[in-house]
Amino acid sequence: MEIKVTKSDRPVCYDDSDLGFGKVFSNHMFVMDYERGKGWHDPQILPYSDLSTSPAMMALHYGQSIFEGMKAYRTESGDLQLFRPMENIKRFNISAERMCIPTIDEDLFLSALEKLISIDADFVPRAANTSLYIRPFAFATTPELGVRPADNYKFVIITSPSGAYYKSGLAPVKIYVEPEYIRASVGGVGHVKTAGNYAASLKAQQLAAGKGYSQVLWLDSKNHENIEEVGAMNVFFVIDGEIVTPIPQGSILEGITRKSCIEILRDKGYKVTEKVLSLAEVLEAHAAGKLNEAFGTGTAAVISPIGELYFKDKKYEINNNQIGAVSQFIYSTLTDIQFGRMPDEYGWVYKLREEL
Repeated sequence: MEIKVTKSDRPVCYDDSDLGFGKVFSNHMFVMDYERGKGWHDPQILPYSDLSTSPAMMALHYGQSIFEGMKAYRTESGDLQLFRPMENIKRFNISAERMCIPTIDEDLFLSALEKLISIDADFVPRAANTSLYIRPFAFATTPELGVRPADNYKFVIITSPSGAYYKSGLAPVKIYVEPEYIRASVGGVGHVKTAGNYAASLKAQQLAAGKGYSQVLWLDSKNHENIEEVGAMNVFFVIDGEIVTPIPQGSILEGITRKSCIEILRDKGYKVTEKVLSLAEVLEAHAAGKLNEAFGTGTAAVISPIGELYFKDKKYEINNNQIGAVSQFIYSTLTDIQFGRMPDEYGWVYKLREEL
């Protein structure tokens, strides 16, 4: 399908040095609609603007909504590139299938990304460690009250020039181990990026913030014993030199940053184990002086070192509240590949054409 383009007349205006995360938006957005019996149609790039919706739009009432998170990077030479975009596109369609949303043709999805970023290339920031955050999302638009898959959907891509996810940068964060609330359960939708997963996490996050903690460490829904994720990120622990991460079993998002970390670490000779990991095992390792470090991984933050766990009125400091060698290595390696500062040995970088 040909993508129709309507250019914005808004000037490019933002401050590289004070971006924050997800607060400034580029001049254009990609929009495409779906109608049952007709399929996806009328792909367009339009000036960024509000969307008009019906109060009866089904996504508002029944939560049929999915999204992805990606980034475009500017290299030192000024070239633009994406990091493993097909992994995000494939995962978007996995989410779509689980939430009964029609999938998007992969080639069309990639073409939409390329064209949108090309048009808004001036919004890919130039300051060190900044990037263009990309948010593709789809939601049900049928104006009808009734619990069923909708007949109409909208697929949108917006972009946002962004600075560091955490203002503290790579400074270790304090994590509250959540003893009551759960994020997801096996057989549910924890393995996909659907809006309801994040809404369900807000109460625990609010309580943790009230106690002075940055994020929540989620435990399994059945017994509240096994570690799942940290905030909206996957989590890794370095125990006596071995890197251990919870294995996805249907309630954990299979993160692309997670996957990349595992592949890099194994390639460089580290022992990485994916398994069911209990909180008790981690705390026992801490007591024995074998919990070397811990960190979260995700597209937005890349790596987030963990300096403290709090569980049942007890604090467990990790690595003297300092970033560990593994965390620093994987952060430096990933970001150097993403920003083109080192050769891409894995074929993960997708270079964007300057003109489309």
